Amino acid sequence: MSTPRTRLVVSLLTVLLFAARSTPAQTTNTLTIGPIERLTDSWALSWQPSLTGKAYTVQFQDTLHDGLWRIPASTTPYPTATNRWADPSTTNLARFYRVVAVPATQRGTIISGTLVSTASTAYLTFLFNFGGVPITPQYNVQLYKIIYQTISPLGEPTQASGALLLPENVGQPLPLVSYQHGTATQTNLAPSSMDLVNSEVTVGVAFATTGYAAVTPDYLGLGVSPGLHPYCHARSEATACIDMLRAARTFCATNGIVLTNRLFLCGYSEGGHATMSLLRELEAYYTNEFTVTACAPMAGPYDLSGVTTTNFLSGVAQPNPYYFLYLLGAYQEVYQFAPSLASILASPYDTTLPPLLNGNTPGSQINTNMPPDGNPVEILKPEYLAAFKSNPRHPLRLALQDNDVYYWIPRAPLHLYHCAADEDVVIANSLVALATFQSLGATQVQLIDPVPTADHGGCSIPSLAGAKAWFDSLR
Repeated sequence: MSTPRTRLVVSLLTVLLFAARSTPAQTTNTLTIGPIERLTDSWALSWQPSLTGKAYTVQFQDTLHDGLWRIPASTTPYPTATNRWADPSTTNLARFYRVVAVPATQRGTIISGTLVSTASTAYLTFLFNFGGVPITPQYNVQLYKIIYQTISPLGEPTQASGALLLPENVGQPLPLVSYQHGTATQTNLAPSSMDLVNSEVTVGVAFATTGYAAVTPDYLGLGVSPGLHPYCHARSEATACIDMLRAARTFCATNGIVLTNRLFLCGYSEGGHATMSLLRELEAYYTNEFTVTACAPMAGPYDLSGVTTTNFLSGVAQPNPYYFLYLLGAYQEVYQFAPSLASILASPYDTTLPPLLNGNTPGSQINTNMPPDGNPVEILKPEYLAAFKSNPRHPLRLALQDNDVYYWIPRAPLHLYHCAADEDVVIANSLVALATFQSLGATQVQLIDPVPTADHGGCSIPSLAGAKAWFDSLR
């Protein structure tokens, strides 16, 4: 059930430079952007008129040579329904803005909710024993595929899917948990596929069979969602997951399933990054809707522009070098910092690699087409790689910085799980996040290494078991 991506109804409006004083209003075909206002702790941007049925996404560049439009921090989420935007993030005396109008949408609206199957405790016992999952099933689990309305990285209306897992005959209100899955390149193995052997929907089922209502979002670009998955794009990870939570709550309310006021968040690998982004977004904008009881990001690349970039550039063979290609393809799709993905890749990778990001190719197969020594940056043209290494404001570096997810103050209790021997996502990501959180004043953050000798795959079940035991103590 895939629909074409909704196109913009209003293109780039105007690029506006402000310095120590505001500039006069400038007019385009549709909107007029007014003078910049300097408020006590932010700059305020406004435009006229306010168009019926439209919402607005504001983007910025700090110089016209950035080559990358980003969404600034704000006191309100994007896209905004009003014709005013406050940017508290900048102390610059010069910044360029543009405003893009998109159709407004009701985020989190359910398009469909379908019961796909029911997993019995007998089957789950066999499955968990086979997979080494230390959980005893207590309830049969109903597996629902939810398709819902959400937004694209630019704020356009789009749809996404996910799994809602509900235990049968519990007889009491259920706590809600959202599990964010790890890296997936195949759309048919997203959680809503309900493949209990090959997809991470099984993690949600493990929560559900012990008395949780569990959601496992597919993210954008996976499941029924169109286009390339915006891999490790923090804002769209968060918006897709928030809207899945909204859809799940609505589904439960309309089907007589009572939820408690407990909300738990966890995720592994890319899902750790998504979980961190989700918590940040919830606490920044949605405290009137959601209160997070506890959050457990696991083995995530939280410091993409620092630790992860240094690791990529180290020359050390990567266990899964396709991660780097996936980031390149996704960020090119979101930020359009190059004419095409192929244009920045060296031969023969410029022709062999882009077709593999088709939603059907396993990561293991993509790996076989990466450089044989496992050094992922060798896929870049030498001149592009040299510029990336030398220029601190290189567009790719700015894209990576835009998706770092550790420079903020979490309010909910936060346990980071990460194993020291992880070579896919090195533990320094969690060390940087922990140190930064503590330096900013966070008081409820811990880093837990459940099995110091475990690799990325081996760390997953011990981390999940630890997080679940923690959640169980708070439910």
